[in-house]
Amino acid sequence: MDLATQAVALRLTRHYPHPREKVFRAWVDAQALKRWFLPTDAHRCTAAEIDPRVGGRYRIVVQSPDGEQHSVSGVYREIDAPSKLVFTWVWQNKPEAESLVTIELREQPGGTELILTHERLPDADSRARHEHGWSGCLDHLGTMGLR
Repeated sequence: MDLATQAVALRLTRHYPHPREKVFRAWVDAQALKRWFLPTDAHRCTAAEIDPRVGGRYRIVVQSPDGEQHSVSGVYREIDAPSKLVFTWVWQNKPEAESLVTIELREQPGGTELILTHERLPDADSRARHEHGWSGCLDHLGTMGLR
């Protein structure tokens, strides 16, 4: 991978009025993840399989409003509960484009700061699509995933 490809990354930050243990759990509990892993209100998470251990795999399937199924999977590279998750990210229809997601959870007065970094995206268009999807998911995490 060349340096130009490595430079395409995305970073998003959110604050949630919940303890970081609760925010962390929303990422590693399949039933919780199915409630909030939605890019828009019109999407539906139809499957979430999670083995939250270093070397464990995950698979998430989201159905778009037109009925198309989008499947993403990967391997957990680092787990430091409740402060950090690092995992690979591979869309089923683009297995050659493996990227890397890091979730950092920091205690803040009144809750938790979440920092999502998605690195090794193939190009700026992919970055824009992921920014849209992750933004929707992180917004839903705050409204539906932390009840």
